[in-house]
Amino acid sequence: MSDPISPEPTPAASPAAAKPAAATPAPAKAKPPAPEDKPFAEFIPNLFLPALRERFAASGGPTTDLVFEQGAMPVVASPCWQVKGALPGGRRFWLSFADADINAAKTFALAEGGSEPTLLESFLVDEKKTTLALLVSRVVSRLNGQKWLGPN
Repeated sequence: MSDPISPEPTPAASPAAAKPAAATPAPAKAKPPAPEDKPFAEFIPNLFLPALRERFAASGGPTTDLVFEQGAMPVVASPCWQVKGALPGGRRFWLSFADADINAAKTFALAEGGSEPTLLESFLVDEKKTTLALLVSRVVSRLNGQKWLGPN
């Protein structure tokens, strides 16, 4: 009698063969730069001023003339970059930056009815990083505190 022919044993699958080939990770999508990363001279006129105008309009506030320029800081007359705003009734405000950087020291000044400002207020001194949204909201908040943007 002949020996039954047994099938040849199949080799066990190796652990490496059981795993699918590792997929190469997709390259990380480049995150667009934050608005605050734009150069100061581009950020203020192209992002901040339009956002501030839009927020004034959305709050039902008056039409406000906004100007961005380099000039003398109110009260102390030191050179600075500033956003000057004029509202109806001769009301004016200044947001001054000590340097051409949104994270630089900032001051805020107000003047009623054609008078000159007599007081500089520190502005956003406790913030480590200034963002577009923060800058807009705090300017609006400060002007609302004066009741300059409409009924509160």
